[in-house]
Amino acid sequence: MGVKLDFWKQRLGSVPEFVWATGDVETLVLADNDLAEVPDRFGDLKGLRMLDLGHNRLTTVPDSMGDLDGLTDFLYLHDNGLTSLPASLGNLTRLKYFNVSDNPLEEFPNCVCGMSSLVELRLCDNRLTSLPESIVRLSRLRELHLRNNLLTSLPAAIGGLCELRLLDLRGNPLSELPEGVRGLPKLEKLDLRWVSTLKLPPWTAELEARGCLVYC
Repeated sequence: MGVKLDFWKQRLGSVPEFVWATGDVETLVLADNDLAEVPDRFGDLKGLRMLDLGHNRLTTVPDSMGDLDGLTDFLYLHDNGLTSLPASLGNLTRLKYFNVSDNPLEEFPNCVCGMSSLVELRLCDNRLTSLPESIVRLSRLRELHLRNNLLTSLPAAIGGLCELRLLDLRGNPLSELPEGVRGLPKLEKLDLRWVSTLKLPPWTAELEARGCLVYC
């Protein structure tokens, strides 16, 4: 079995040096450690399956993180100061869960659309004003969490996310929903609470009739 290193909430201030000398690390938890930066050496941890860098003070992550092609389970970057992500993260084609909530992201990171195995994507509490049409590339996505952003609309391509079960749009200033949402074949929950700017389209009744829960 691989090694699990858990340094949660130890206020380390930096990544311990012995991390790089520990062979076969599969899980590395560095959450809540006052980290303002992480070294480029992350690309050396080829065995990593799960990496947690949440609740720190990161404003950037190194390009080498895109070399972690063994990263399959989780990548947590939530609650940091990230304004962008390196394009190299698009190489994480085996990653299933990605959380980059609670950051000051104003633009949707295009690299995310390269994470073709994503099942759950969390981008809550950012400053996103739009989503790209290329989000349709996330063909395995089951949960898309976009709570508390600045979205006024969604791209038509969202109707191509045929595996989507949950779409969380709470707290966005939406003025319309694309017709494509109506046709999402596996949608089980559409959350529109705290959206005061949207007139609910009549076709949401069709969603409810087939068993989809619509919260508004």
